[in-house]
Amino acid sequence: MALKKLTLAALGVAFAISTANAADYELKFGMVAGTSSNEYKAAEFFAKEVNKQSNGQIQIELYPSAQLGDDRAMIKQLSDGALDFTLGESGRFQIYWPSAEVFSLPYMIPNFDVAKKALFETKFGKDLLNKINNQLQITVLADAYNGTRETTSNRPINSIKDMKGLKLRVPNAATNVAFAKYVGATPDPMPFSEVYLALQNNTVDGQENPLPTINAQKFYEVQKYLAFTNHILNDQLYLVSNATMEELPPNLQEVVKNAAQKAAEYHTKLFQDGEKNLVSFFESKGMTVTHPDLKPFRAAMKPYYATFIEKCINPAECKAAVEEVQALSK
Repeated sequence: MALKKLTLAALGVAFAISTANAADYELKFGMVAGTSSNEYKAAEFFAKEVNKQSNGQIQIELYPSAQLGDDRAMIKQLSDGALDFTLGESGRFQIYWPSAEVFSLPYMIPNFDVAKKALFETKFGKDLLNKINNQLQITVLADAYNGTRETTSNRPINSIKDMKGLKLRVPNAATNVAFAKYVGATPDPMPFSEVYLALQNNTVDGQENPLPTINAQKFYEVQKYLAFTNHILNDQLYLVSNATMEELPPNLQEVVKNAAQKAAEYHTKLFQDGEKNLVSFFESKGMTVTHPDLKPFRAAMKPYYATFIEKCINPAECKAAVEEVQALSK
């Protein structure tokens, strides 16, 4: 079971939120992000809050930097009851249900309020939550804002015309590749660990990530320009295995739920505050910041929405999801 006590020797190096006395429940929280990330800071907040509110009954050990695998692997571990907690984007569940890709479609989600409403208030979102719970045996505890993806480059981007021919590093994800392709850039999927060197050597002309990631990876050292393309909003779901929750008594289940909500609020604040403060920091490092007109960018992506619906296993379901989410912005 996910709640059995585990030794560090068996699992490798772990980052533990320790307590003076042995806890009744020793749980694991795995994540892809490293220890310098906002995600780690928020997970650490969650672990401390759970320990405090449970009076030391629950101890959570953090396993950052993909020690337990990538996000897909850790979601599978939660589903199997082999891991207790992880983080995952709403759009990541497209690996199980193609309609979930709606959350990652460029320019589909304009802000975090719409993202939350899309997940928790629409028929499409509620159906997705039910499938995650009933079919994967995973509970969504909370949703946090995880930044909006912007574009850095070695030449200024003042309009969509400046995207033409730009060799843009993107993650190997359909929606990110589509963003680059449909706005006229040349997508170049490559591992995240290789991006800094590729930018430094001009192997690629630019990349796209949320501002805190651009800062954490010091891309400002090897890129002169930052364009607010605002193309994909990222969220992070706080996920728990149903097997874990079922082993906890009701009072401790409430502790976990409440702590996750607080952690998600803190998580969101870290990213929102960072976005407010980082622009002037990047400018102080010599970057030029531009704000291109985004109407042509949005218009360029509309054919991709049609392609997304056509390729969907259940086109009617994906069409309904797109329409429901779009209606939230009207």
